[in-house]
Amino acid sequence: MLDEKLLSILVCPICKGELRYERAAGELICRGDALAYPIRDDVPVMLSSEARELSVEEREKL
Repeated sequence: MLDEKLLSILVCPICKGELRYERAAGELICRGDALAYPIRDDVPVMLSSEARELSVEEREKL
């Protein structure tokens, strides 16, 4: 589980927008860029090359 203070200061490295923590998926979601950044061993991987693009269905749920 990620620390709440850390979550409050993390932003998308591309657009600097807010990230939403999806605990079940283990990802941080950027709505603006429709990207999901992985969390590995409780460490957010904030590299655009590691992010996955959200599917159309996932985007609609945001």
